[in-house]
Amino acid sequence: MFDMIKSASLACGLLLSATFAQAEELRIGTASLGGAFYPMGQSISNLVNKYAGDDISMVPVVTGGSVQNPRLIDSGEVEIAITNNNLAVLALNGKGPYKSGAIDMSAVAALHPSVLHMIVLEGSDIKTIEDLKGKRVAVGPAGGGTLGFMNFLLPLHDMSMDDIVPSFLSYSDGFSQLSDGNVDAAFALSGYPAGAVMQAAAGNKLRFIDFSDGILDKALEKNGAFKPVEIPADVYGTAEPGTVIGVNNMLIVPNSLSADVVEKIVTAVFDNLEEFQAENANAKQIDPANSLNLAIPLHEGAARYFNK
Repeated sequence: MFDMIKSASLACGLLLSATFAQAEELRIGTASLGGAFYPMGQSISNLVNKYAGDDISMVPVVTGGSVQNPRLIDSGEVEIAITNNNLAVLALNGKGPYKSGAIDMSAVAALHPSVLHMIVLEGSDIKTIEDLKGKRVAVGPAGGGTLGFMNFLLPLHDMSMDDIVPSFLSYSDGFSQLSDGNVDAAFALSGYPAGAVMQAAAGNKLRFIDFSDGILDKALEKNGAFKPVEIPADVYGTAEPGTVIGVNNMLIVPNSLSADVVEKIVTAVFDNLEEFQAENANAKQIDPANSLNLAIPLHEGAARYFNK
């Protein structure tokens, strides 16, 4: 009898192991804490874990952000990730930060836009980007999208990273340092409202750094992927709204990822968009129709869903 029970227990254990072994855990690359990408990845993971079926699970992973994420897709360290339209094009074509080689990837869906938060304390003498010369600036983590934007914008002002004293910090740490007076300005490429900026605004009056006359137009002419965005004053309690530069974001995957898996992910998220938007403030800015007008081709599994 004992042998029969033992054999039955062993068989049951093997069956359970086989069941769990069939579940495919996907890692979604996000960004540093304090921005919008990590909570976006959390919400997407929650929906996938709830609605995609027992054979798929997903976990959010802290990364350097939108610049690094295509590289993590390429190396297999994540199976799905968030980046922006501009970087996706560069990664697919092996240009810009990806000159070491084109990345074999495709789009999954359009997400919220990210905007470049350029923030100082209200009493700061920094009014425009030119005023950052010689100042201590939190520029986000190395590998993040903020740094890419700064390398794009500073030359438009006849400046480079050598003209500032950069601190490569997570958004949370960067804006904490701004609150404590350890940096003079903090930048973050993030959806809004951004958690790190909200935290800083809870104990301080903040102000947006302005673009000098003509500079924003010049930036938009130079790169059509970028767009102007106005952040209302009530978002962070600033005295005036902020006019900032932004870019749309997307989910990306390697082309090798199964079309069935990608379709299940998209279905879990976009069939439950209202739940997504109730959980994540940035998801309210997602328009599913934008997924048919992305800067790189849709993965086969995503195309099945959006072309229905």
